[in-house]
Amino acid sequence: MSKRYLFIDRDGTLIHEPSDFQIDSVEKFKLMPDLIPSLLKLKRAGFHFVMITNQDGLGTENNPQTKFDLIQNLLLQILESQGIFFEAILICPHVEADRCVCRKPNLGLVRDYLANPNWDRKNSAVIGDRKTDLILAENMGIRGLHLGTEATANLHSWKSLTELLLNEARVGHAHRKTKETDIQVNVKLDGDITAEVSTGIGFFDHMLEQLSKHGGFSLEVKVKGDLHIDDHHTVEDTALAIGAALKAALGDKVGIQRYGFYLPMDDASSEVSLQVGIDLSGRSYFKFDGQFDREKVGELATEMIPHFFKSLADGLGCNLHLKVDGHNTHHKVEASFKAVGRALRMAIQKNSDGGIPSTKGAL
Repeated sequence: MSKRYLFIDRDGTLIHEPSDFQIDSVEKFKLMPDLIPSLLKLKRAGFHFVMITNQDGLGTENNPQTKFDLIQNLLLQILESQGIFFEAILICPHVEADRCVCRKPNLGLVRDYLANPNWDRKNSAVIGDRKTDLILAENMGIRGLHLGTEATANLHSWKSLTELLLNEARVGHAHRKTKETDIQVNVKLDGDITAEVSTGIGFFDHMLEQLSKHGGFSLEVKVKGDLHIDDHHTVEDTALAIGAALKAALGDKVGIQRYGFYLPMDDASSEVSLQVGIDLSGRSYFKFDGQFDREKVGELATEMIPHFFKSLADGLGCNLHLKVDGHNTHHKVEASFKAVGRALRMAIQKNSDGGIPSTKGAL
């Protein structure tokens, strides 16, 4: 799992900056509003913190090291007492006239991070109160978030900034192209639910729409398949692509429920009963218990139904158990897609705790 970093400025971002811009006494020390609860939420969501600050002339008469250390140690002690730690503290001690390479927005302080490809740039950010922080973010190729007051345009408070970071739309895309199929899939796990599906198999389109509706996510599927041969490659590869797109949308799976269950009673016609369990564990496994009495429903071969769900489990990386019983094949197939959708809806939901739903710390 790639780390998500927040590169956080100090003065004016972690600590309130007074009108004389000198935080040189305990009397002037004041944390920014909502700082600690916000950092705790972001920590639970899996973010790692790096402090990055320009300290003009640190160690000189105008900015004595002893006064800086007094405030810095107080800040760190308060945050650490609440379980908030910085992976690194990066300080430029120079003034602008020195023309150093480490003063923000230059990249000298973050050179080691930029040389490491193994962190999540897409979901990382620089947080600061000055334009130089936003330019630093641009130079790093990551997002910049401008801290200010919630009422000011284009600025964020710690509270609104945290809500923004924790409520990003989860989207995923997959493109699977083989000699038999060419498939594009887009999913969005949050927001309005829409489905645009075109596989060339009418009943299969309807089932994928059911998966989307009952799963609570938007789904776009465009398929060009070798239907002149049969439906096998189209169904299998579509399932793999949907699973891959869902996996991409879930990302590091921080904050999800992970498990989903659906054990309905018989449907209104008393013809179908089923049980579904799903675990977004990162490990694929599929178990099916049931049979279909007809060879086809519409143009969809019923032997492909369990194969679809197995391929979905493979692409998503999940444990999926499906048991279906009844008399009407159409109803059993449709109930299966609806029920797996319902279990997925439960599993991909965000929980109130944040964090990874595993004692291993990763899924």
